[in-house]
Amino acid sequence: MPAVPQRTGVAVRCVNVVQIYTTAGGHDVVALRGVNLDIRPGEQVALLGPSGSGKSTLLSLFGGVLRPSAGKVIVDGQDISRISEAELGRLRSGTVASLLQGAARNLLPYAGAVENIEFARRAVPTAVRRRLLPATELLERLGLRDLADRPLVGMSGGEKQRIAFAAAISSGAGLLLADEPTSQLAHDDRDAMLELIHLVNREFGTTVVLVTHDPEVAQQMPRSITIRNGRIGSEGRHGFDFGVVDEDGTVHIPDDLAGRFPAGMLVRFEPTDDGVLLVPVDEPGSDDGGHA
Repeated sequence: MPAVPQRTGVAVRCVNVVQIYTTAGGHDVVALRGVNLDIRPGEQVALLGPSGSGKSTLLSLFGGVLRPSAGKVIVDGQDISRISEAELGRLRSGTVASLLQGAARNLLPYAGAVENIEFARRAVPTAVRRRLLPATELLERLGLRDLADRPLVGMSGGEKQRIAFAAAISSGAGLLLADEPTSQLAHDDRDAMLELIHLVNREFGTTVVLVTHDPEVAQQMPRSITIRNGRIGSEGRHGFDFGVVDEDGTVHIPDDLAGRFPAGMLVRFEPTDDGVLLVPVDEPGSDDGGHA
C-alpha cells in the first residue's frame, strides 16, 4: 500500500500559561496557574487528573478553542494568543485534529463510516485533500475496513468511537487532541482505541495529546502529565514517576508521595552522593524528622 503524504507531528509549547474564567456571577476562577510544558513533534502524551484540574482547559488551548489569559501557547511555531482568526481557522482545519468526548459528538448519525470521513475533510484545503488517502483506504490502513459499509446505527459504542477516531485523523493533521477517548468503553474497546492511537503515531508521526482520568490509560502512553489544581503536578515516563521543577524553583511532588508532604510542611534538603534528600522538620531548628 503506498505511503500517504501526511503531515509529520508538530510541537506544542506552553510558557507561563494562565487561564482565568469569569463565572456568571462575576467571580474569577483560575483554571491554569503558570503552566510550562514542551511536547516534541511525534510525542504521545496523556494529561491525567480529576475533573476540574485544568487538563481539558489545556487541551482547548492547544486546539485554539481558547486563547490564554496570560503567557504563551505555541502550536507548530504559532503563538495562539497572537494569530488572527483566519490563521486560527487554518490551524484548526489543517494542523490540529480534535476528537471530542463521546462518539456521538463527532459523527453524523445518519451516515456511514466513509461519509463521515468525507464530511470531516470538508474544511481541509483542496490541494491537501487531493493528497490524502481515499476514505476506504484509510479505514483499511487503520484495520477498520470491515466497518466501511455498515451503518452507524448497527455499530457498538466501541466501533462508533473507532470511526470517530478515523474521521478525526482523516485530515492528515500533525496534532491529534483527544478528550477522554476511552471513557465509557469496555476493556477490549479501550485497548483497541489505544492501539489505534499508537498506530497513527507510528505510521504518520502524529503528535498525540489525550485527556484521561484513568491512570491505566495514562500508563499506556510513553509520557503522562498529572495536572493538579491548574499546575503540572508530576510526570510519568515509561512507568516511572518524576517530580517537576518549575522556573521559580517550585518542586511538584508525584501523587503517590504528595500525601506525605502536606501544604505548609517544612522540609530540610540534605545533599548526598546520589542526590538530595527531603527531610520533614517538626519545628524550625529541630533535628528530629525522618527521611521521606
